Amino acid sequence: MKMARSGFSLVELLCVVAIVGLLMFFMTSHGDSPEKRARVACQRNLEKISLALSIYANDSQGAFPVATNAVSSEAVLSLLVPRSTAMTEIFICPGSGDKPLAEGEPFTNSRISYAYYMGLKSANDPGAVLVTDWQVDTNAKLQGQRLFSLDGSPPGNNHGKSGGSLMQADGRMEFSPAKAVRDLPLASGLQLLNPK
Repeated sequence: MKMARSGFSLVELLCVVAIVGLLMFFMTSHGDSPEKRARVACQRNLEKISLALSIYANDSQGAFPVATNAVSSEAVLSLLVPRSTAMTEIFICPGSGDKPLAEGEPFTNSRISYAYYMGLKSANDPGAVLVTDWQVDTNAKLQGQRLFSLDGSPPGNNHGKSGGSLMQADGRMEFSPAKAVRDLPLASGLQLLNPK
């Protein structure tokens, strides 16, 4: 008389492991929406811009780039190339649809995707916002006011209507919905420059 076996056979165990592996693969690689992937790539760009700004400030007695009579962020952030970085692709948000820039060349006459708070020094408040996705206008913002596009149409629509990234002077990142999650003041001597 044979006893009934309890447990799994090797084939059953391998099938379960394979199924779990496939589920994990699909959950991690395909579970993110295109919007979320663009947002993560945007924040990676901002981290690289933060590094270039830090290099510039270290070479300029702690001052971030300033351009006299600048009317757009391109005029100022272009000063980073090639002095502090040769990478120009970092100035185009993956969610924006803006055209690529020529590699390693200043881009004063081209369009980038990011707004810049001109007039900060590295010794200023490290939590002050320095670079953001394209904003709806160049005014100071209070918490709850419109910062990015509410409906996905320009201006301020790098990430459609889902909001945008904020990079602080110390390199920390945060994501804000279309309405500002905190105050973004324009102190004396500080000017917000949007892309063209």
